[in-house]
Amino acid sequence: MGTMYTPTIGLEIHAELKTQSKMFCGCTNDPDENSPNVHICPICMAHPGTLPVINKSAVLHVLRVGTAVGGTRADFTEFDRKNYFYPDIPKNYQISQYKYPLISGGEIEGVAITRIHLEEDTARSVHRAETSLVDFNRAGVPLMELVTEPVIHDAKTAVSFARNLRLLLRYLKASDANLEKGEMRVEANISLSKDNSLGTKVEVKNLNSFKAVELAIAYEIARQSALLSQGQPVVQETRGWDEAKQKTFSQRMKEESHDYRYFPDPDLPKLYLSEVDEFDIKNIKESLPTLPWVQKEQYIRDSGIQEQQALQIVASTELNALFLRVCALCPEKKKRILAANYLTSDLQGLYASTEGLRTPEDLDAGEFVELIDLVADGSVSSRGAKDLLLMWVEKGGRPRDIAESAHLIQVSDSGVLDDVVLKVIMEHASVAEEYRGGKEAALQFLVGQCMKMSKGSANPSILRDILIEKLSI
Repeated sequence: MGTMYTPTIGLEIHAELKTQSKMFCGCTNDPDENSPNVHICPICMAHPGTLPVINKSAVLHVLRVGTAVGGTRADFTEFDRKNYFYPDIPKNYQISQYKYPLISGGEIEGVAITRIHLEEDTARSVHRAETSLVDFNRAGVPLMELVTEPVIHDAKTAVSFARNLRLLLRYLKASDANLEKGEMRVEANISLSKDNSLGTKVEVKNLNSFKAVELAIAYEIARQSALLSQGQPVVQETRGWDEAKQKTFSQRMKEESHDYRYFPDPDLPKLYLSEVDEFDIKNIKESLPTLPWVQKEQYIRDSGIQEQQALQIVASTELNALFLRVCALCPEKKKRILAANYLTSDLQGLYASTEGLRTPEDLDAGEFVELIDLVADGSVSSRGAKDLLLMWVEKGGRPRDIAESAHLIQVSDSGVLDDVVLKVIMEHASVAEEYRGGKEAALQFLVGQCMKMSKGSANPSILRDILIEKLSI
């Protein structure tokens, strides 16, 4: 159902950064730790008299992300105290950035970015029937926050932006950005108006899947449209997403920036980025990999593969790394296209249906190219190649050796195949006469009988040629 109102959407996305230690202390940054309150110390537990120290790696991650999206990096920056009380904030304030973010501007796929800044994550509350517990392992983990301009007007564009940001974070090895683990959290600010002005903004917090982002935005657009159509006001508030009920629900009134009483953290130094050797902008630019959207266009242009396949390949950093290794060993476009077909279709299908297989990271590109060569030169049939691929992905080894031991190599010796063809023609003389009489379908039947007699080992294209030759005598 359409709406007479124009939705305007801005996103705030948090991503936990991959660093060895937390943002302001030496505690281990381990998102997979299951035991509560293991990686904690007096600093991240906010004991009196402790002093934070800035994690240089976390700053570098944000600068690399900002450079990749074409943002303007600050020269001067500082950290601020964002004051609010919540059980999972041990200090009763969060160290964040307010007036001087590390990155301003930039864009991903035409969606403008306002800022990218760095802060520390909160602890994690665990709610039980009659009580709540707090796990401080996550308290103080480096957290990147990216805020877009309010320039998105539909849910699909919002989801596309979030997907591309996750992909970028993975390519830059800045974050694994797994939404289901809370390593990336999306918040959407949604307002409706009849003109290009901004209406009353509602924030939907902590959306933990791309599907939830799409559904929550669609729900809010419908909910706010209904209120406005009935002449009722939209209340500025923070809402959550109820996955079970597929609807948003009110959490609290939305805070304004002045409610947080920001002020520069007196325990942390001001930063002048040009004075830090590791933050040299030339070195950062040179350290960036080929970005996924650039890589996609290169595959289409240089390897001749279809856009959808290129998208599939770049969507997985592991698959992309494998295909890059394959391309380096395989200059021919035809074989690259064949390789892309097997990677995006057959290999992905195996991973979806079979457990315990070696990952793309563990696969040897040279061996995979040998497998493609066997298919390209007709040594292995397309049916046999599927079996060969599974056996190779399971255990590795030279594909030719695997194919020979599994009897998957097609017989192409015309001397051997002549005998098979003559026997089939004799056994199916009436069908042979039908072909000689002009019935083309009879030829395919005879090819099938030859394949059956050879137990699938014969090369069907060579069989076809021999049959045509023998039947024309």
